Amino acid sequence: MAVLSQDEINRGLGIRKATVQDLSFLQAIVNASYSKYIERMGKPPAPMLLNYDELPKGQDIFVLETISDEKGSEIVGSITLAMDDADGAVKISNVVVGPAAQGRGYGRTLMDFAEGVARDKGVDSLVLYTNAKMHENISLYPKFGYIETGRKSEDGYDRVYFRKQLKD
Repeated sequence: MAVLSQDEINRGLGIRKATVQDLSFLQAIVNASYSKYIERMGKPPAPMLLNYDELPKGQDIFVLETISDEKGSEIVGSITLAMDDADGAVKISNVVVGPAAQGRGYGRTLMDFAEGVARDKGVDSLVLYTNAKMHENISLYPKFGYIETGRKSEDGYDRVYFRKQLKD
């Protein structure tokens, strides 16, 4: 399984698969992080509408935790991954970092983790999409090496699709 770098471990970070007990907290992180887009989009972003009552089938949710002797562990973000057989890629269905934890490189940590998962599975690319009105994401993903591959309306949302080809 993909692992964190020694630097990330030294920073007190850990990643593990989510449990059912984590889901209500993950819903709260998603709602807090995505609510800023409701006014811009005119409706809640799709991740806010997902049912977090049970773990999704065919996908894996991983949580990013900060770990300290004083506070124990605290979930600061998550990433949801699945195999996209049609694209022969690992699909990033959702990546989220709680508002209080943003700006610390945790999103990058989660994206790097996804690359490790893809490599572990013998897959050489990742795919994802974001809402066309989430301008911050559209400018961020190319900085992570993702290339825009298309735009389309789907499920009532205008989406921008990206792909990253991994190098050996």
